[in-house]
This record gives sequence, C-alpha cells and structure tokens, in this order.
Amino acid sequence: MFGFAMDFGPKVTVTGRTAVAHVAFGSDKPARQRIGFTAKPFAAGFAGVFGPGSLPDPVIRFHLRDAIAGERTTAFPMVDQGDLFGGWAERFAVIMVEGQPMRVRFDPHHPNSVANAGAAVRLARAYGGTLSGTTSPTEIAFGVERPIRTLTLKTPFTVGPLTIGTLGVRTVDQGNTDTIADADQQADPNEVVVTGKGKHDIKNDRLAIGADLLARCSSIVFDKPAKQIRLSCR
Repeated sequence: MFGFAMDFGPKVTVTGRTAVAHVAFGSDKPARQRIGFTAKPFAAGFAGVFGPGSLPDPVIRFHLRDAIAGERTTAFPMVDQGDLFGGWAERFAVIMVEGQPMRVRFDPHHPNSVANAGAAVRLARAYGGTLSGTTSPTEIAFGVERPIRTLTLKTPFTVGPLTIGTLGVRTVDQGNTDTIADADQQADPNEVVVTGKGKHDIKNDRLAIGADLLARCSSIVFDKPAKQIRLSCR
C-alpha cells in the first residue's frame, strides 16, 4: 500500500492509502485494480464509490431520466485527470474558454453547478462576470464544505445544450477570486481570501455541472474508445 492526499482549499486535506485487489463487476472475471481507502467516507451512506474509468466496459451510460422529444446530443472530448490515478478515477469533458481548455465534470449528485476559483476568474474575464452575496458552505466531497459565492455572467456561455448564466464559485480554491468585480460594494467580512503564489496553472481549473442544469438531461455517455463524453439534453 502507499499513501495519497487530496487538498480541498488551503487548509483541508483528506489522506488515505491505496492497494491492489481483485475486483469483479457483474459477471466479469475478477481483475486486478487499485483501490483507495480513506477514514472519511466519500459520500454519506455509501461504502465506496467508483467512476467510469474503473469499469471494464468500453462504453458507460448513466440514465438520468427517460428521453423526450427535442433533445440534442453533444459530444465533448474526454480526458482523465492525468496524474498517477489518471486511468483509475474521474473522466472530464473539455470545453474551450479564452482559447484554452477547461475541464468539466458532470455531477448529478450535487444540487448546484460550481467552479473553483481559477475557473471562475477565466469565466468572469471571458463573459463579464461579477460576484455577489455572502459566502455559504457547500459540501464538495468526503463531507468537506467550502465557501461559495454566486458568479453572474453578463453574457451566458454554453456547455453543449446547456446555457449557464449564474453558478457558484469556490472563492479560495485553486487560486482566488479577488480579481473578479464584486456586485456588492462590500464582500463578506468573514471571508478569508488567500492570494496564491506563482503562475496560474489552468490544468487545475474545474467546472462541475450539477443537478440544477442536468435536470434537463436524459443521459451521460462515457465512450472510452472514442474518447468522448456525450450529453443528451432538451
């Protein structure tokens, strides 16, 4: 076994260890796969969690609801997270913002769409965004809550069939939002903004599309041979 750590903002770290075990899905023969173990559960009420990259099937389809007339399917390039666990964990769709790629995660199990600070700065710059409201805690994963404010865009942008004009922002994660104009004259006095050092690494920018937008969608398909994620929505 060897250890790993996941950072959620500047002060919260979840640690764990991994080991290789034989895992069988359905009628498939057991195959060797690396598993991560943490003291904190990833989500309340579940013994474990796995993503499309863990399954042996070449195409994985998540059924959200029955399809209806007038739906449109959009195909996005699909990438993994690119580190030691790249082939094992999440799969991201890729969109272009300011001529540079941004990774998008489709997350129907969380109620709201949220961007981390680095992604929010780029979106605000590209589409004329302002922050408003005080911070409110939102659960991200492993029971970890992060401060969220609302980003309103002057020009909504699209992610395939979805149009986004407002979303939540993790104001101090993977950068900070102090360069975004504040619609309120005074931000929350209890909010602590951490100014990062060094050049902004756009590979860390993340946008999570939650149930507030995915309620319009019937399915999410992860096609590993085609390296595509296909989203079907009205």
